[in-house]
Amino acid sequence: MRRDTPSSLPMNTTSPASAPPLLAAIEAGGTKYVCAVATDPARPLLEIRFPTGDPHETVAQAVAFFREASALHGPIHSLGIGTFGPARLDPGAPDYGNILTTPKEGWSHFPLVSELKKALGGDLPVAFETDVNAAALSEARYGAARGVRRVAYLTIGTGIGGGFLDDGRLLHGRMHPEIGHLIVPDLDAAYGKSTQVCPFHTSCLEGRASGPAIEARWGKPGHELPEDHPAWELEAAYLALGCLNLTAAWSPDLLVLGGGVSQKTGLIERVRAEFQRLAGGYWDLPPMEDYVKLPALDQQAGIVGSLLLAQEVLGS
Repeated sequence: MRRDTPSSLPMNTTSPASAPPLLAAIEAGGTKYVCAVATDPARPLLEIRFPTGDPHETVAQAVAFFREASALHGPIHSLGIGTFGPARLDPGAPDYGNILTTPKEGWSHFPLVSELKKALGGDLPVAFETDVNAAALSEARYGAARGVRRVAYLTIGTGIGGGFLDDGRLLHGRMHPEIGHLIVPDLDAAYGKSTQVCPFHTSCLEGRASGPAIEARWGKPGHELPEDHPAWELEAAYLALGCLNLTAAWSPDLLVLGGGVSQKTGLIERVRAEFQRLAGGYWDLPPMEDYVKLPALDQQAGIVGSLLLAQEVLGS
């Protein structure tokens, strides 16, 4: 267990005697799990990060953290989960709280919510959302999207996902948005390659532009490729297509690009330039630096958003 609070979110100093309910949260990513507890979502008290592995072992690590945190800070009152997808978010569905069909080995149809409630208490209030929706929520409350009405949040990492906020309300359809599986043209040919890693589609955004796609195409993970590598011109072209499609379909006020891949120095400037070229002057948009942004909370957006979900499920 470790204390690990971002500099933009100061450490909680509330005394135990006057502390509001203890919130628990999980950012359940495809590569790593982040667990935290807090009385104020903006100021985690304790946080731990570990690789996402076998589902039963991963849940057991999360439960062990929460039990130790509870011993230090008192009983946990609610749990917020922001998970990789696809996942069943409809509380009325018989498989509510399950991970659905996923390439993540062992996780398809895993009953995540029921397993956590079984370990932590069947009466524990739980909020279950996607990790990108959780990140969108935190950026709207504390970060780059404060004061913005319509926000689209894209995360580019192990997979690609999207979350949407309209006047503070998270949007869903029959399921949740699956932006990573927007179909895109094969732009690899110009580079003498044709790499896509999605096992379900022949050419989708996640299959072409996720972190694993970059590594499969170039033989190295993105963080090992220099800024002037042709990988980033191609990556920007794919991401600009995704941003353009979102603009055409929904017309948000702001696009936030999160996840590890988006942090590459110079990438967002390339995305903005390619987006503007593809847009062709059709949309009445703000300046690109105001329309396509990086998250202000960086890698804390997901866990802070999951703590917000835990707070909201209590109605506080």
